[in-house]
Amino acid sequence: MRAAYYKKQGPAHEVFQVGEVPTPQPGPDEVRVKVAISGVHVGDVGKRRGYWGSTMTYPRVIPHGDGAGTIDAVGSTVDPSRIGERVWVYLAQSYRPFGTAADHVVVPATHAVHLSDDVDLEQAAIVGIPGITGHRAVFAGGPVTGKTVLITGPLGGVGRAALAVARRGGATVIATVRHSSQIDEVQAAGAHHVVSLDSGDPIAQIKAIAPDGVDRIAEIDLAGNATFDVEILKYNGVIATYATSDPEAPLPYWLLAFKNITVQYLSNDDFPEEANDQAAQDLTAALAAGDLHYPIAERFTLDHTADAQDAAEHTGAAGRVIIVL
Repeated sequence: MRAAYYKKQGPAHEVFQVGEVPTPQPGPDEVRVKVAISGVHVGDVGKRRGYWGSTMTYPRVIPHGDGAGTIDAVGSTVDPSRIGERVWVYLAQSYRPFGTAADHVVVPATHAVHLSDDVDLEQAAIVGIPGITGHRAVFAGGPVTGKTVLITGPLGGVGRAALAVARRGGATVIATVRHSSQIDEVQAAGAHHVVSLDSGDPIAQIKAIAPDGVDRIAEIDLAGNATFDVEILKYNGVIATYATSDPEAPLPYWLLAFKNITVQYLSNDDFPEEANDQAAQDLTAALAAGDLHYPIAERFTLDHTADAQDAAEHTGAAGRVIIVL
């Protein structure tokens, strides 16, 4: 099969190769998927660049954890009736040397999620890493029915998923945006209330919406927003954070402590499997209902995987990057 791969970390155009590699065969509890779409995420870029202290644990890596396609082979313990099933996959390259930037990928059977015919493969291919992270940011503390959840970075991959599942989960959803020009788009993505940081007093606006404070914050920038977050959280509230602008920045310890704030740190390679399973179900339902939709910023072919990864570093709220096989 053809695949994009690298044998050392570094800049995309210096390390990527595209060529023939052996076609993988599924183990007992695995399925093989003929990949139609490979989703590119900034986390894939980080692994290749060696960000966050990541190292290569395999001599050759086929990147990308997310994708969608059709099961074409199954392991000995998997129901053979799954052959021909449309699926999206997640964590394809988590603790494994081969991801979805290839004609085929092998994943645990539970990480290949059934898709009905009316769900777009492109949308399904990009929901994995950001979607499961967004779901965990909302539900790691349990149900949110009747609670108030604030989403930062609502137009990013994680933020859009968090908006969708929080609203579907019965929460009142507030989102913050940098510019007032983004308000309409975020409301369309699922927020009940949108507060722009470039107009008026955003803390006062949030307190007007939630006089008793916010129960939970899905936080894209812990270092940049911790002091702001303390101001709007209830006592015993939660910050669920999956990123930060400065990993070495000090936190306002006493402000957090006096309000008994819990800070949950999230990295989706190691969420509990039961959390992944629930996220997969909820995200698939959100896709099918049209409650979760990602703009596609750029499409590439497998031969241009290096360009795709470079693009994924810069698209941000403009949309996601995919490779069409």
